[in-house]
Amino acid sequence: MTYRPHHFLCSLGFEGKGYSDLFTANMTEIVEGRLRRADGAAVEIEVVGAADDICGPCPSRRGSGCTAQAKIDRLDAAHAEALDIAPGDVLTWGEALERMAALPADVHQTICAECQWLSAGMCAAALARLQDKE
Repeated sequence: MTYRPHHFLCSLGFEGKGYSDLFTANMTEIVEGRLRRADGAAVEIEVVGAADDICGPCPSRRGSGCTAQAKIDRLDAAHAEALDIAPGDVLTWGEALERMAALPADVHQTICAECQWLSAGMCAAALARLQDKE
């Protein structure tokens, strides 16, 4: 499976909402069907710097890019730095969870500042739940 850097936190906070029905169905299959299964921690994810498996049916996708590419690039750069990942890295979902659990509690306010989903609070709540487990 391939992921842009900002999609790790998106997957953690995913609650069945998305940009379109096709996008939401795909995201549900990835997050609920793979990552949140009992064996989901073992799923390997390759970090990429372009459209990934989540982007596939996104209505904003344009080839390997996005209609909001500049914003996506900034989100990816901020998340890559926070999670210490780069395109070409391969990690398991379990390793990604460990990295997210180690983030400062309010990091999403900075690294997700441009995300339209930030105000919904889903990622903040999911990050808090993850960090409470640690």
